[in-house]
Amino acid sequence: MHRTRVKICGITCVEDALIAADAGADALGFVFYPPSPRAVSPEAAAEIVAQLPPFVTCVGLFVDAERDDIMKIAERCHLDLLQLHGKETPAFCQSLGRPYIKALRMRDDADVAAVAASYPAARGLLLDSYKPGVPGGTGETFEWQRIPPQLAAQTVLAGGLRPDNVARAIAQVKPYGVDVSGGVEARPGRKNAEAVRQFIRAVAQADQSYPGSLEVEK
Repeated sequence: MHRTRVKICGITCVEDALIAADAGADALGFVFYPPSPRAVSPEAAAEIVAQLPPFVTCVGLFVDAERDDIMKIAERCHLDLLQLHGKETPAFCQSLGRPYIKALRMRDDADVAAVAASYPAARGLLLDSYKPGVPGGTGETFEWQRIPPQLAAQTVLAGGLRPDNVARAIAQVKPYGVDVSGGVEARPGRKNAEAVRQFIRAVAQADQSYPGSLEVEK
């Protein structure tokens, strides 16, 4: 049986990181994209990562950043996984020499299967809502039925997820994991502790409610 993994993204301080880790988050996301209201400096992220308990995956989010910048930040912050949200090519992603997931904004013409095939080295695809000029964190959902069922096991579902809709998303998509940022915030860049706990509880309850639908093909 597959347990849906949870990533809490947009972490900007130690307090929020420890709240998420204590609540059971599998991964924490750090946004290295200066225009974002959830952006964090490499220095601050490194301090946060240094205080995390074991077995919490640290993910760095980048948008069309320079290769050298990504590599320096990844090393300084001890990132476990890169999340690439821009127009990074498969060759560029592979040149980084680190595990990565590729984000895809679900435009009307987005072909999830084709993108998955184009990035064979990616650990998975993060599917997010499309909003012109915004590389992520829109707070809006998209039509989940557009996700090919055969790709669910490598999909991290994002975009407008909240404690009150994540169970429905899991039941419909059956993703490998879910990613939330704005849906558990008190304000941009700061988390609401109770919302974080509610979100993670909702995911766990969804897994228990739909056990037959969470089988992973081997």
